[in-house]
Amino acid sequence: MQVVYEDNHVIVVNKTCSEIVQGDKTGDKPLSEIVKEWLKEKYNKPGNVFCGVTHRLDRPTSGLVLFAKTSKALTRLNEMFKTHEVKKTYWAIVKNCPKETEAVITHYLVRNEKQNKSVAYDTEKKDSKKAILHYKVIARSDNYFLLEIDLKTGRHHQIRCQLAKLGCPIKGDLKYGAERSNPDGGISLHARRLSFIHPVSKELVDVTAPVPEDRLWQSMEKLVGES
Repeated sequence: MQVVYEDNHVIVVNKTCSEIVQGDKTGDKPLSEIVKEWLKEKYNKPGNVFCGVTHRLDRPTSGLVLFAKTSKALTRLNEMFKTHEVKKTYWAIVKNCPKETEAVITHYLVRNEKQNKSVAYDTEKKDSKKAILHYKVIARSDNYFLLEIDLKTGRHHQIRCQLAKLGCPIKGDLKYGAERSNPDGGISLHARRLSFIHPVSKELVDVTAPVPEDRLWQSMEKLVGES
């Protein structure tokens, strides 16, 4: 866990692809608890430390997660996520290049709870939820393409599902059609940037997460810097 931003009310960490944000049936220690322990130790706090979960990232995804350090911040941030006032930008590495280098795509997602998977359709279906995202190809290597993604809605496995529907599954994402897994067991989807108006100070907070320590990720980031 790497802390990329912290003040009296919020803390933003860069999670690895193996960490879970909240406790689940695996029983593995969630990131929320790790952050609590980190805060307790850093500030030498007796008793319980407050750490409110404002949003989640899929376990195999890396990148920025925002936690609230006060109940006041948590209430406001929850509302801001609901009304899409927190801007999230993702980077995804895919093997196939989409037909268009930049587009807004809309699908209707149906969630399968048993398989913990969503299926994307071009037309509305029973129990489906509308999913919209904007993507842009921002770098390419010999074998892979880097997409920058701006989510317009927040649906279950939305980016993974919609890119797979385009015929561009994310590298390492076996669940959505990738040919092979990544060595670290994660997928090449990274919550790269978070931008929001601070819930208390009302100032703009804009943070960027370093990419994972992986040769392909680092070469892609370098290509973006050169373009």
